[in-house]
Amino acid sequence: EHHLQRAISAQQVYGEKRDNMVIPVPEAESNIAYYESIYPGEFKMPKQLIHIQPFSLDAEQPDYDMDSEDEIFVNKLKKRMDISPLQFEEMIDRLEKGSGQQPVSLPEAKLLLKEDDELIREVYEYWIKKRKNCRGPSLIPAVKQEKRDGSSTNDPYVAFRRRTEKMQTRKNRKNDEASYEKMLKLRRDLSRAVTILEMIKRREKSKRELLHLTLEIMEKR
Repeated sequence: EHHLQRAISAQQVYGEKRDNMVIPVPEAESNIAYYESIYPGEFKMPKQLIHIQPFSLDAEQPDYDMDSEDEIFVNKLKKRMDISPLQFEEMIDRLEKGSGQQPVSLPEAKLLLKEDDELIREVYEYWIKKRKNCRGPSLIPAVKQEKRDGSSTNDPYVAFRRRTEKMQTRKNRKNDEASYEKMLKLRRDLSRAVTILEMIKRREKSKRELLHLTLEIMEKR
């Protein structure tokens, strides 16, 4: 945001907007030569825009998606070996999910993958090289979550933070956590009061019986 900060600072100093203090905007290009090859003009609107795949293990798609560098590698590898883009994505996906902080070794990769040894070796060497050049912990992008030790408290890129305050339910019914605790305490106090009253009743009954026995003893004497 340094362009915006410079524009604001210049406006505060000079009191007016300067021509050289502007926020750069990317320009839109037209008459691109390769546009027609990427977006052909014979496009027809399909009858069904949303396609749902069946929930089965065979129809699951890998989480890894090929990029331009992968396409170049796969096209070169196709000249020597039989491999498809989907097969390459599945291999990289299994290698990524089978690795933790440290990547798997070549013998472990042969156990994870079911392809030929030569194909596994080519893909494994390419994957190791790309993983070393990757800045993140994995080639598959994942949601950055909060760490248990609390070291990522001030990180703005952390998603799905844990609750730090007490959970509150609907306000109109007063069913929040504090009211529930008060109701439990009131029930406990009422139960104690009922128990005390029962004991007082038994005490007074015993005192009355003792008084009657004392009167009988006096009369007998």
